[in-house]
Amino acid sequence: MEKLEARIRNHDREIEKMCNFHYQGFVDSITELLKVRGEAQKLKNQVTDTNRKLQNEGKELIIAMEELKQCRLQQRNISATVDKLTLCLPVLEMYSKLREQMKSKRHYPALKTLEHLEHTYLPRVSHYRFCKVMLDNIPKLREEIKEVSMSDLKDFLESIRKHSDKIGETAMKQDCRYNQWKIIAKIVFSLLLSPNEKAQQQRNLDNIVSQHPRISSGKKSKKEACASSDLEVPGAQDLVDFSPVYRCLHIYSVLGARETFENYYRKQRRKQARLVLQPPSNMHETLDGYRKYFNQIVGFFVVEDHILHTTQGLVNRAYIDELWEMALSKTIAALRTHSSYCSDPSLVLDLKNLIVLFADTLQGYGFPVNQLFDMLLEIRDQYSETLLKKWSGVFRNILDLDNYSPIPVTNEEIYKKIVGQFPFQDAELEKQPFPKKFPFSEFVPKVYNQIKEFIYACLKFSEDLHLSSTEVDDMIRKSTNLLLTRTLSNSLQNVIKRKNVGLTELVQIIINTTHLEKSCKFLEEFITNITNVLPETVHTTKLYGTTTFKDARHAAEEEIYTNLNQKIDQFVQLADYDWMAMEAGSKASDYLVDLIGFLRSTFAVFTHLPGDADAHSTMSGKVAQTACMSACKHLSTSLMQLLLEAEVRQLSLGALQQFNLDVEECEQFARSGPVPGFQGDTLQLAFIDLRQLLDLFIQWDWSTYLADYGQPTCKYLRVNPTTALVLLEKISRVMRDTSRKNNVFAQFRKNERDKQKLIDTVAKQLRGLINSHHS
Repeated sequence: MEKLEARIRNHDREIEKMCNFHYQGFVDSITELLKVRGEAQKLKNQVTDTNRKLQNEGKELIIAMEELKQCRLQQRNISATVDKLTLCLPVLEMYSKLREQMKSKRHYPALKTLEHLEHTYLPRVSHYRFCKVMLDNIPKLREEIKEVSMSDLKDFLESIRKHSDKIGETAMKQDCRYNQWKIIAKIVFSLLLSPNEKAQQQRNLDNIVSQHPRISSGKKSKKEACASSDLEVPGAQDLVDFSPVYRCLHIYSVLGARETFENYYRKQRRKQARLVLQPPSNMHETLDGYRKYFNQIVGFFVVEDHILHTTQGLVNRAYIDELWEMALSKTIAALRTHSSYCSDPSLVLDLKNLIVLFADTLQGYGFPVNQLFDMLLEIRDQYSETLLKKWSGVFRNILDLDNYSPIPVTNEEIYKKIVGQFPFQDAELEKQPFPKKFPFSEFVPKVYNQIKEFIYACLKFSEDLHLSSTEVDDMIRKSTNLLLTRTLSNSLQNVIKRKNVGLTELVQIIINTTHLEKSCKFLEEFITNITNVLPETVHTTKLYGTTTFKDARHAAEEEIYTNLNQKIDQFVQLADYDWMAMEAGSKASDYLVDLIGFLRSTFAVFTHLPGDADAHSTMSGKVAQTACMSACKHLSTSLMQLLLEAEVRQLSLGALQQFNLDVEECEQFARSGPVPGFQGDTLQLAFIDLRQLLDLFIQWDWSTYLADYGQPTCKYLRVNPTTALVLLEKISRVMRDTSRKNNVFAQFRKNERDKQKLIDTVAKQLRGLINSHHS
């Protein structure tokens, strides 16, 4: 501390020395400084004044400089902004373009724009906030594009569902026109061929058909054929805009979701296929119902075929084949069900033609349709049944409206018209002058022509079924056989069995069926001509018309015999014998006279039948002879039953004499030859049982009967001992009653007693014959 203080004191002394040394200078300096301060103040005032003046003068310049400064700052900012906008504008333009494309529903270009925006433009300006917003929106935009394109696809699916009908209709019209050209070509070709060449050509075609049944013409060949014939028919692409499918497919492919799209498309189309294949419940009522059903199916598969050939893998052949198999099975099942309700052959035929067109159309697109043609063969059987029902009504009307009288002809024109309708030739009838009559009634040519119409109807169904001529011929012959043996036969049998049918009508039916039987060979030729299959061809079915008409004729004959017998029974029921009469009348009973008169007039009808030759007269003669013999036998049997009736317990000889007069009337009728052609007394033999029985009792020739019984030459060979015993007992009862009455008033007469003993003896011997016969 001491040293420090000493040090301080030294320095203070030095400072004092220094100050003392410079003091005057300091004083001078202060003086000068005071002077300078005055000058400085003046200078300051001058500077201040100058500054004020300068400030006043430079104020505008400062403002201009500030403006220039701001302007240059703005220029720098603008330049920077332009540089940034140069980078951002393409991004914004692409985004604007994207929005515009999406707004105009150009989704596939929008997706391409989105790809460029995401991978090319946005990375350059990724540090901007709006770019981050865009990047965040890109997945949403992709999803929006997917949703919008899917919405368009759904609209497309709905559109083709609605337009399937129109698409199918157009495709089937195209096929129909193609077939029309084929038919025209076939007709022209056939006109250029001779008959032999046509037959040879038909056989060649049959061989081709048999070796290659139902060959598909192929899609390409049919379209080329249509194009070559200048048929401008719009296709599926002309009726439906397929761009939504293509866009959606591309979009989903770009987005890596192609498989999802394919699965969705196929699933939706399967659903639509099931809806299309579901037929309406009333489809069978009209042809339009079937047509709309087929149009929808064809439209569906035409669209799928177009998709198959215009996209790569959206649908494939396996998928199409699977859908077609399902469609084919459901279509066939629906057709089987609904066609079974159809009872109109015209509708069945139209349905067949529609099915053929449906099958040919789809076959042209490469779909196998053999099962449809197989099902058509099933429908053919149903068509045949509906035809048979229709023709049953046709035949019934013809037979009901017929007058069953020979057709009168007044001039050559009518004669040729009928001969043109029915194959009939008769030289004798042609020579006769007008007016004259055909032997048959009107139902013969009408039935014949209706059989031909039936054959034509069968032929119509066989067209376009890809069948050989032999198959067509066999089908027609089998159907015609059913028509003859079932439908026509039943119609004829119903007419024959009608209650109000008369003998004249039955006789005319016999004549008519004879002519129809002869016409069967012409029906054979008719079928041969339209099928070009000769009758001698192996496995050719023969027509059974001959049997049908023979059966009808036999039924008519039996009905004649039955009707005659019924008439005889009616007359016999009018018999009113007095079985206790003591004496016979002077003539035959009234009922029998009327009966004989009826038989004479009836058999006169047979003798006046019109005939074209000996065949008819022979036919009618045989019927008349059989009917006459049957009537006489039935009359004889009825009289015998009347005589032996159990209710008649007593029979006088006078009543027997009256009965004998009636039998003689019958014998006189038989001798008079009511029907020509009987030899000798053939017809009288019908009454031989009655005659021998009555002769035995009237002549009382028991000794001869009992003596010769059992011998071939016996006079009373036809008298049965049982019958004789029954009749004898009835006579015996009368004699016993007479004896009792006489015994009351007089003595019993010896001859009556002897006669009663004789009756008892004969009765005993008859019983013996009966017992010996039984043993």
